[in-house]
Amino acid sequence: MSEEKKSPSIWEFKLPKMGESITEGTIINWLVSEGDEVEKDQIILEVATDKVDSEVPSPVRGTIKNILAEADSIVKVGEVIAKIEASEDQSDQPKEVSTKKTKAESKKSKPTEKKTISNSASTSTSQSYTLHKNQNTYISPLIQNIAIDYHISYEELARIPATGHDGRLRKSDVFKYIEEGRPAQFAQPQTETNGFQVPDLKLDKGKGKIIEMDRMRQMIADHMVYSKHTSPHVTAYVEADLTDMVNWRNANKKAFQEKYGEKLTFTPLFVEAVAKAVKDFPMINVSVDGKNIIKKEEINIGMATALPSGNLIVPVVKNADQKDLKTIAKEVNALAEKARENKLKHDETSGSTFTISNVGTFGSLMGTPIINQPEVAILATGIIKKRAEVMEYEEGDKIEIRSMMYLSLSFDHRVVDGFLGGSFLRSVADYFEDFNRSNY
Repeated sequence: MSEEKKSPSIWEFKLPKMGESITEGTIINWLVSEGDEVEKDQIILEVATDKVDSEVPSPVRGTIKNILAEADSIVKVGEVIAKIEASEDQSDQPKEVSTKKTKAESKKSKPTEKKTISNSASTSTSQSYTLHKNQNTYISPLIQNIAIDYHISYEELARIPATGHDGRLRKSDVFKYIEEGRPAQFAQPQTETNGFQVPDLKLDKGKGKIIEMDRMRQMIADHMVYSKHTSPHVTAYVEADLTDMVNWRNANKKAFQEKYGEKLTFTPLFVEAVAKAVKDFPMINVSVDGKNIIKKEEINIGMATALPSGNLIVPVVKNADQKDLKTIAKEVNALAEKARENKLKHDETSGSTFTISNVGTFGSLMGTPIINQPEVAILATGIIKKRAEVMEYEEGDKIEIRSMMYLSLSFDHRVVDGFLGGSFLRSVADYFEDFNRSNY
């Protein structure tokens, strides 16, 4: 916790650090009001960071004197969000934390470098919203963090009217723009030719019950639209014969659970095989940063998981290529259980370098998944279905009952061409088919 004792009885309750890369959070809801008495470690508010909601406990027993950060406000880690009058009877109080910097530390501090966006031509859409192109707009760290959270590019930031001093973009400018529905999100540069313009169709959306999207669904929607707008998607397909894998799992799942206390589903087998294929084709394990390609050193496999609410989340098996089957199975089961109970932490849903979406869980034959940005490819595994197949042998062809599955790979054609995407997908299928392991 990052709470500092302000006086003998008043505690400044600060937003605690909730992840290695987390610098701020959104207050979802206070579970207490000013004047309420609280116990030490009692949950008093809910905070959202990215896709994960966290519950934050009180550091002391006492009374809520002031709530300084309202619901829906964005606050930085370490910022005072409430003041608590502590009771005299306290046990295991947090140690006093000093926030004062020494002179040496102050000298080491450097001002944050300002980022500049320079644009020239003005743009417009068929909508009534008037677009701008800010000249030499300064992007502060706060604005940059907001842009990352809402997947707003620098080009789109430059279209937001700035009201700050010297044309500086303010936090209020960005949120006003977001509240208006980001009307300039997909604006295209205006040309002198009579090129195609997106029509402002007055579509009849019909009548019915209005259901407001929850916060997570809004984030998923933004993320999916951003991915399709950013990456030119191409999808390739192969068919894999999983008969050997199915037979091995059926023969070993009971002994596996008795030996390790873990259920053996198909997901750990898929994660293990995909990690091997990613290792064989490291250029599928990259992300794009402008004109640069970032080749990842770690192989972190995300697995798209459905929540009880119907929303999707992607828990991550870190360094999957370095773990054996029993370790992967343990992590997969633990992450799936946390997802069902809405207990995933931010670090458990971040850092993926490649994602698997098992659409076969819902009975789908195959799927065309949308890339989980900033990754460059995503694999969908379809339903495993028995059917008659013609098998080729030296003595002749035979018709056998085999367990077949379609695999589909959506990839970013900016950096993954057909040869790489097709070769990687075939490699995954080969690992699924050549399942000749004798132990685990």
